Amino acid sequence: METFPILYVIIPPHLRKKLFGQVHFAFDPTIPLPVELSPELQKDHLDFLNNQQQFNTEKIKQEMILSGILQELAKKPAYPDSKNSDYYRNLVYAIKPAIADELQEAAVIKAKNGDYETALEIFDLLIGLKGQDPKLLLNRALILEESAAAGGILADDAVEIAYEKALAYPVPDTLFYAALYYEQRGNFFKAASCLESYLDDINEEDSPGAYDDKYDKARELLAEIRNNGLADNAFMEAVALIRKGDEEKGIDKARDFLERHPGAGRGWFVLGWGLRCLSRWAHAIECFNKALTLGCVNADTHNELAICSLETGDLATAEKELEKAFYLEPENVKIICNMGVLAMKQGNIEKAAAFFRTVLDLDGDDPIAAAFFANN
Repeated sequence: METFPILYVIIPPHLRKKLFGQVHFAFDPTIPLPVELSPELQKDHLDFLNNQQQFNTEKIKQEMILSGILQELAKKPAYPDSKNSDYYRNLVYAIKPAIADELQEAAVIKAKNGDYETALEIFDLLIGLKGQDPKLLLNRALILEESAAAGGILADDAVEIAYEKALAYPVPDTLFYAALYYEQRGNFFKAASCLESYLDDINEEDSPGAYDDKYDKARELLAEIRNNGLADNAFMEAVALIRKGDEEKGIDKARDFLERHPGAGRGWFVLGWGLRCLSRWAHAIECFNKALTLGCVNADTHNELAICSLETGDLATAEKELEKAFYLEPENVKIICNMGVLAMKQGNIEKAAAFFRTVLDLDGDDPIAAAFFANN
């Protein structure tokens, strides 16, 4: 979403009447309005600064002021109650009463079309306009998470920061989706905390039936975390160590955890993950199969098992596991990329190219897909 520089301008009375003649609003002539400078106005402003001519305020249009105000509010969402912010916000609503709904609809459309960057920019405008609205903060976190899952350039840290901001204004949905995020990231202690708060909030409501599906899922997930000891420090340390590349220590922590919780499928998954990172394919395969047997049935487990099978030359198992993983997460870039690798190993270059084209559509920077087309 293209933006231009902002200039603060005291609007002369005659121009104010021209710009806002039909708007019912108590203007304060001492407060300058932020104006987004079009390329033409940027030149006029430069000439004005160089004393070549006076700045031509007559070229200012209402939409330039609206855009300037939204940009200004987006920069200062943490200060929704400052005098000028309130003044600007009220002016925007006086000019366009339905602007918040229009912006939210536009953001949702952009996100559905995969234009996450623009969707996030619009949500930043909305948060500036409406303040720290819990639903907006949650939606922003969900879009960031979706972008990261689709291979976007945003780091996982940005997603976590967005959830932390949303949790500062907790509502049941925020607690629920934050719990799912932390569960996926292996932070079961934080996930359990969110789930406990979520269930407490729902139980205090008069009509918890509105949350039936989420309520049941939250109870099941919390029970799994508690029954399998997943909030155990050893488990979380194992995940953190492997994630940062210290696989040997991570494996030791995973084994330490499994001594106390041998029936925890996720523990076997983490142990297999660490072993796979060290190319210990056969032992990793045993761990992933154990994880599946113990109920850790998800796209990641099937994908990891497929990777190990590819490396050991068991292409039939790799294909079977990738099909299961793809069924569960059809837009997962890692899975589609591995399907391309499998097709190459099977000698089907045309099929591999189709998979790698899809990968590049989702993540233009994927090194494996880029290398394939560089060499074929």
